[in-house]
Amino acid sequence: MAERHRVTAQGRKKWVLPQKSAAEESKPSVRSAAGEAERNLAVPFRGHVSGGMRPGKKVVVFGVVDSRPDRFYVALTCGRGTSGEPPADVALELCVRFRDRQVLRRACVSGSWGDVDRAVPFFPFIRDQPFKMEIRCELSRFRVFVDGQQLFDFSHAVTSLGDVDTLWIKGCVAVTKLA
Repeated sequence: MAERHRVTAQGRKKWVLPQKSAAEESKPSVRSAAGEAERNLAVPFRGHVSGGMRPGKKVVVFGVVDSRPDRFYVALTCGRGTSGEPPADVALELCVRFRDRQVLRRACVSGSWGDVDRAVPFFPFIRDQPFKMEIRCELSRFRVFVDGQQLFDFSHAVTSLGDVDTLWIKGCVAVTKLA
């Protein structure tokens, strides 16, 4: 699925997500399969982080990179935004770019995007291969691990961590499990 971005007149990035039909919109995001609750993890994914983030809490994404990947995004935001517009506060936006083997990250506070951090000690994502990404929230930073190896630290720009309550995932990746 091709992802697209547009920049609004205010300079904010607009996320263009495919529109769902009325039948798809009415489907519950939690469904029962063989008696067990199973989340709908279709990408693009937007889900609630129960209770928001706080020091000691972590979000774990289990996924598989597409066979012909370009890039994928994982973001922690304050609120859901709309289908085409992200919320004004993005605590962490992580962009994995395969062409140049980079993991970019930045934050947006009150609609203003900060500088992009680029340095990582290694590029852990391989096409057609599964991965486990942990985003651990600490007092002053997010600490991100992939397959058990620390990839980077990202200092908090959004200070009200409890308001960071939404996880976005989009791009050339399949999500298999969230924890």
